[in-house]
Amino acid sequence: MASYFAKDWTGSAFELFGSGHLIFIGFFLLFNLSFIWLRRIQNPAFRKSMRYGLAITSIIVELAWHSWKIWLGEWTVAEMLPLHLCSISVIINSIMLFTGNYTLYEFSYFLGIGGALQAFLTPDAGQYGLWHFRPIQTLTAHGLIITEAVYMTVVEGYRPTLRSFRNVFLYGNIAMVIVYGINLVVGGNYMFLMHKPPTASLLDVLGPWPWYILSLEAVGFLMFGILYLPWAVIDLRAKRKAVKAM
Repeated sequence: MASYFAKDWTGSAFELFGSGHLIFIGFFLLFNLSFIWLRRIQNPAFRKSMRYGLAITSIIVELAWHSWKIWLGEWTVAEMLPLHLCSISVIINSIMLFTGNYTLYEFSYFLGIGGALQAFLTPDAGQYGLWHFRPIQTLTAHGLIITEAVYMTVVEGYRPTLRSFRNVFLYGNIAMVIVYGINLVVGGNYMFLMHKPPTASLLDVLGPWPWYILSLEAVGFLMFGILYLPWAVIDLRAKRKAVKAM
């Protein structure tokens, strides 16, 4: 059992879209599809339990990651502050789930789904393969970030607007500038603003530093547009129906 938490992993490396990875993808896909049925349950206590359960699970998974790094003696300010996009999303989502705050939902929907989806499909597991703690933790953490935004959309009835699109993109860029300044102070690479991660990722095809950051801006804008597209279509159809009814 200790080997599954060990720093020096002697097992096979993580296999992208291997059987273990596909098990995680399949589980979260089915879990998210179950929300179509769960939204029929109108019991407020049940919905509150679901929100709290998701939030507490995310917090436990995040704390487990920090605890493991402390146990290994590798927790540092330069690497472990909650300033990566997905760590920020855990904080935003948890508060959102506990309070029902709509503004936080906007960030959860665009930044959470947009950022965590790439990390879920191409996880940064380092040299660790399944079933080591590290890939289990990172897949679970990112799967939950996506799931929480989907839950609030499908079950609780929240939805983004065009204003949400604008605000999240604007304030997300302001946050990047702040995090870049923190990176300079602590010698970190939060949000991968200083260099690319050592493992394969989307950034590998976006050019060298610092140009990949600009490319990532374009990819992020496109991803936000794709996430907003279904709602834009719904609003357009509703507007047309209203015009015809006049």
